[in-house]
Amino acid sequence: MRRTKRYPTIQIVLFAIAAIAIAVYILISCKGETKNASGTTEATTETEAQKEVPTLYGIDYSELIVEQGTIGTGQTAGALFAKYGLDPAMTDKTDKACRSVFDLRNMRAGNNYTVFISNDSLSQLKHFVYEQNKTEYLVISFIGDSVCVRQDFKDVSVKRRMGEAVIKSSLWNAMVEADMSPALAMELSEVYAWTIDFFGLQEGDKVKVIYDEQCVDSTRIGNGRIWGAIFNHGGKDNYAIPFNQDGRISYWDEKGQSLRKSMLKAPLKYSRISSKFSNSRMHPVLRIRRPHHGVDYAAPAGTPVVAVGDGTVVFKGWQSGGGNVIKIKHNTQYTTGYLHLRGFAQGIATGKRVSQGQVIGYVGSTGVSTGPHLDYRVWRNGTPIDPLKMVAEPAEPISKENMARFEFVRDRIMAELAGTLPADQRITQLDSITVANDTLKTDSIR
Repeated sequence: MRRTKRYPTIQIVLFAIAAIAIAVYILISCKGETKNASGTTEATTETEAQKEVPTLYGIDYSELIVEQGTIGTGQTAGALFAKYGLDPAMTDKTDKACRSVFDLRNMRAGNNYTVFISNDSLSQLKHFVYEQNKTEYLVISFIGDSVCVRQDFKDVSVKRRMGEAVIKSSLWNAMVEADMSPALAMELSEVYAWTIDFFGLQEGDKVKVIYDEQCVDSTRIGNGRIWGAIFNHGGKDNYAIPFNQDGRISYWDEKGQSLRKSMLKAPLKYSRISSKFSNSRMHPVLRIRRPHHGVDYAAPAGTPVVAVGDGTVVFKGWQSGGGNVIKIKHNTQYTTGYLHLRGFAQGIATGKRVSQGQVIGYVGSTGVSTGPHLDYRVWRNGTPIDPLKMVAEPAEPISKENMARFEFVRDRIMAELAGTLPADQRITQLDSITVANDTLKTDSIR
């Protein structure tokens, strides 16, 4: 009989173990390697394998449902939370948790909100975000029975821009047509309030301005500093150069004279002159000729009226024809009057000191009046004068010790307005301007 040769069981087991070990070694050696387009082997890093986690308001929403909306008129936080399944007890707990950060009763209709809901059959509210304004937002997170509240801010990017606008009807409309913020018109009117009569702008007047534009999520939300401007009014160039003197940033012309005068050109913004100074005007109500020693500015009721200069309130009260009236004595020469006011600003009283630009009252139609307007008057040494012809003395000019530093700033701003300044030479701060030996050659940038 032929005998069959057998391998011991132990040898079979050892052979199987060796085969498995070799396979594992080959697998480990190849792990982490991939073939690229050229056929060469590359190691795949852990970072490359990771996926970017999507976030909104700092919240990972990769496994959540996101819904956005706006607060409705009369809609309360309680009603909104109930809509997303929050019971009254949790709503009360949320209200108390928010009070130290933001009172939910102050939510405004029209403001945006975002909710994050669990992506399951329970559809539980996990996070609620309320946008308080364009930059601030409130985050309420629900973790079990706990409520976490935090306030945060959106990133605001600042871009330096230079724009030019030509007046056709108004500065406001010119800004819109030039794709600049209309709010810039208000800011320019403040810069030039002492040197340009914005009620007398002419078609063809133009302005070029350098300013910071503030954006959130690529949406324009406001303006920062005005770095310089040139306003051509009636054929005359009026420069505005920012400079820090005595710890205060103000605007100056190219010669170092302050644009801030002792008196504003007008006591309110964006209205129209409905009647000028006259010694014989047909009164619109009394229908008789009589002197009108003031300038009437037609404006909507409630428009703020400001003091044209620093001074002391010498009269606040009712005068039969003028209705509610305020008079301010500015110095030994000049006194101004504001008639037909609807009411007075809080804190205004006889004997009270007021500052230039401070709101003192509001346009109305009190006294003998046909409609809302401000009757603005000026007296010099007790004699009424035409406010439109009053010449105001300028404020303190650039001091001798600051002149070299001012010229350093001025030359660069004027060159930037002309489009000849390299970007790396722009003025980007005004707190510490250093000029070697107080001298500077600027031929290369002018």
